[in-house]
Amino acid sequence: MDKKEKIRDHFELEAQEFDEIIRKLIPYYEQMLKALTASIPFGKGEKISVLDLGCGTGTIAKKVKELFPNARISCLDLAKNMVEMAKIKLKNFEDIQYYVGEFEHFEFPEKYDVVVSSLALHHLVTEKDKIHFYSQIHKALNQNGVFYNADVVLGSNSHLQDLYMKKWVEYMKRNVPEEEVESKWMKTYEEEDSPAKLMDHIEWLKKLGFADVDVVWKYYNFAVYGGVKL
Repeated sequence: MDKKEKIRDHFELEAQEFDEIIRKLIPYYEQMLKALTASIPFGKGEKISVLDLGCGTGTIAKKVKELFPNARISCLDLAKNMVEMAKIKLKNFEDIQYYVGEFEHFEFPEKYDVVVSSLALHHLVTEKDKIHFYSQIHKALNQNGVFYNADVVLGSNSHLQDLYMKKWVEYMKRNVPEEEVESKWMKTYEEEDSPAKLMDHIEWLKKLGFADVDVVWKYYNFAVYGGVKL
């Protein structure tokens, strides 16, 4: 089984419990998502087109719909079960499309005013993969469109990275048994995730033509960052 298949199968199995699990594993999860959605620079009544990459159970899409009721949202996720959960969560909203598939093979069907992602793009394995996908996002944005990503990142040196991991493990151990942290969640992180340094992400976005690139929110190894296509 290759890495992508392992990730897909993992999320298929975890879909039912995902919303509860994520809050036990990710520090200040709600605050992070609020920073992500607050960064969207459009008026409440505007008819914006939004792409949610790695939509999971639809948490971000729901928050966007609540803030921008006229938004048209496209939700993409690798796991079919996640998309089915998103459909349930978003059943009271209109103008939502769903796609099941991998980032690398997604053919952007239209131009977007907003592209967002939460805890998903770190599954792109290599630096080349990440840069290429960022370039695809840039191409898929309308003028003055924005891209913001909430994700796990690496520290800029070994000391900071060790600190980040220590703080993350401390948080998880307050919510789940220590044995589960070590045998399941850290193992999953090591086997499935491919995060990069936050400063590298910022540099890549700038080189690809994003303007006003900024870090909106950060807590050790979790950050919200992005920019604008002028």
